[in-house]
Amino acid sequence: MDVLYFAWVRERIGLPKERVETGAATVSELVEELSAREERYAAAFADISALRVALDQELSDFDAPLAGVREVAFFPPMTGG
Repeated sequence: MDVLYFAWVRERIGLPKERVETGAATVSELVEELSAREERYAAAFADISALRVALDQELSDFDAPLAGVREVAFFPPMTGG
């Protein structure tokens, strides 16, 4: 699946997008896998309460299943202004 990173998540990881092969069943499991890769991922996912996730461009939860998902995007909460 494609994993996209936006804003400060992209800055911490150093990539805007990558292709990931995963056995994760949920978004939370994917975050655990990514966090275990390197310190930069661990830093980006240290506080998931400060993150939002979209699956195939629809806002979702971290306990959502990944079956059939083609794209996961991580980003900070959007603010108005």
